[in-house]
Amino acid sequence: MTETARILVVEDNRDLAFGLRTNLEVQGYQVLLAEDGVTGLQHALGNSPDLIILDLLLPKLDGIDVLKKIRKKDTATPILILTAKGNEVDKVLGLRLGADDYVTKPFALMELMARVEALLRRAGNRFGADKALYEFGDIRVCTESQQVLKSGREIDLTPKEYALLLALLGRDSAVASRTELMREVWGHSSAVISRTVDTHIAELRRKIENDPAHPDHIITIRKTGYRLIADPRRVVRGTTRG
Repeated sequence: MTETARILVVEDNRDLAFGLRTNLEVQGYQVLLAEDGVTGLQHALGNSPDLIILDLLLPKLDGIDVLKKIRKKDTATPILILTAKGNEVDKVLGLRLGADDYVTKPFALMELMARVEALLRRAGNRFGADKALYEFGDIRVCTESQQVLKSGREIDLTPKEYALLLALLGRDSAVASRTELMREVWGHSSAVISRTVDTHIAELRRKIENDPAHPDHIITIRKTGYRLIADPRRVVRGTTRG
């Protein structure tokens, strides 16, 4: 049995940090958050994470300085840095100072997850997420193989559709706003309009619902967003089927 990896996320954008934590936990990882460089450094040196996701633009202590201080005492823990688009200087400097990999904002969620898994595999094969199996209606979702089955047949989901499904599943029937979904799945919100979320939800419904026009599971919450319910017989106030 593999040991579940502990991941430290050092990110001052609360929405992005929440999205990362939610999706990492869906994959089975244990996650610790820090909103500034000082707290992140304390957690990095005091809590022995198995991997660190480190934003370079942080309050109180810059991410580059956090990276330097970590590497003075810890040369082994994998560090994945988050860099701003086009900021080649910080990216190169981060790698020279000992970062193991980088992802540029805005990033694709599935790409970041793949980088995390690759770094953990490189660190040692004892690490691995406790892969989850979700079932609702005639749908089965296995995060280990990243397969989605409907009545035993595999459904071909795009990376964004799969990420949306995981974001909804990770809330355990709680409501996900369009803004939250944009930040979790697309990694940002400024360049993505809410209609994009609606379009992808419609396509996801087409693939998993028996009647996409009257969905049983992915339910619209008026003026808010969406929720995924396992039992279509539940009556949920403020929801619509379309």
